[in-house]
Amino acid sequence: MLLIDQRNGYAVITLNRPDALNALSQPLVARLAEALEMLETDSRVRGLIVTGSGRAFCAGMDIKELQDPNGPLNRPGGLWADGLLNPILRLRHFSKPTIAAVNGAAVTGGFELALACDLIVASSTARFADTHARVGIIPGGGLSQHLSRVIGIHRAKELHLTGNFLSAEQADRWGLVNRVVAPEELLPVSESLMRDMLGIEQAMLVSYKRLIDGGYAMGFGAALAEEARTAKVEANRTRAEDVARGEVALLDRGRTQAN
Repeated sequence: MLLIDQRNGYAVITLNRPDALNALSQPLVARLAEALEMLETDSRVRGLIVTGSGRAFCAGMDIKELQDPNGPLNRPGGLWADGLLNPILRLRHFSKPTIAAVNGAAVTGGFELALACDLIVASSTARFADTHARVGIIPGGGLSQHLSRVIGIHRAKELHLTGNFLSAEQADRWGLVNRVVAPEELLPVSESLMRDMLGIEQAMLVSYKRLIDGGYAMGFGAALAEEARTAKVEANRTRAEDVARGEVALLDRGRTQAN
C-alpha cells in the first residue's frame, strides 16, 4: 500500500491503493507515519517527493472506515487522536524539502497531505477539494487554517463551504500550486526541482526551511526579528570565501537556467 523508492539523495513515496483512490485507511496512515519517521533519520535521504498511483493522489480518509461505528471517526479525539500516527503532521514538520507531485484528485485528507509539502507540482489532471463540511467533519490536519494563508481567506472559504472541486488550471491561477505540467512530466519536473534544491548545502537547506516555516507561523514583526537573530548566528559560521564561491556558482547557474 506504500512504495518507497530511494534515489540519488532523495526518496519518492507513492501511495499505492489505486483501487481505493489511495484513500487513507488506518493501515496506510500508520505505514506512512512510520515511513516518514524512518526517512527523517536516514542521512542518505535529503529530500522527499510524495505522489499517488493510478488516477488519484489521495481521496482522503477511507469511506468504509468512516462508516464503521468502531472506526477511527468514532474514537475519542477523532481521526488524528494519536499525533504520533498523524502523517500530515509528520510531513509538515519534516526537516528536509518535500514536494507533492499531485497526479489526480487530492480530496480532504489528500488535500491536507499535499498542503503539508513545501512545493506542489500538479498534473493537468489534478483536482483539489475540501469535503469536510459536506460530510460533517471538522478538519484535523490543518486545512481550515493552512489553505487561507496560501490562497487568501475568501477563496479558501469558497472551497471549504461549497466542497466544489478546483481544477489544476484554477489552482495555478490562485497560487495554490507551483506549476502545472502534463501528466507524463509530473515526476520528471518534480525530480528536477528536487535536484535543484539538493544542490544547496544540506545544513543551509534545513536551517533555511526551518526559518521560513517558523516565520510563517508568527506575526510579521516577530518573524523579521527571528530572521535577524538567525542571521547573526549563521553569520558566525560562514566564511567569506564560501560566500564568494556561492555567488560565483549562482551567476553561472543564472546564465544557463531555463524558466
